[in-house]
Amino acid sequence: MNLIIFLIVGGIIGWLASILMRTDAQQGIILNIVVGIIGSFIGGVLFGPSLGGGGIYGWISAFLGAVVLLAIVNLVRRGTVR
Repeated sequence: MNLIIFLIVGGIIGWLASILMRTDAQQGIILNIVVGIIGSFIGGVLFGPSLGGGGIYGWISAFLGAVVLLAIVNLVRRGTVR
């Protein structure tokens, strides 16, 4: 059950980050989930200690990590961040 919740939350976080970064049309649901999960890890490492670990701050750090991940991917693929 926890795995299903983890995938759903990762998908939501990845989807919201892709809407903000305007890459939603290029990504499918699987890539949104992957971006959300990897972004959550990045956000936990980068922003977790400063924001705190749980509750709404965990969601915020996961979202910020996903946005950072998409910005890095855009920078590598296109040479610019949208």
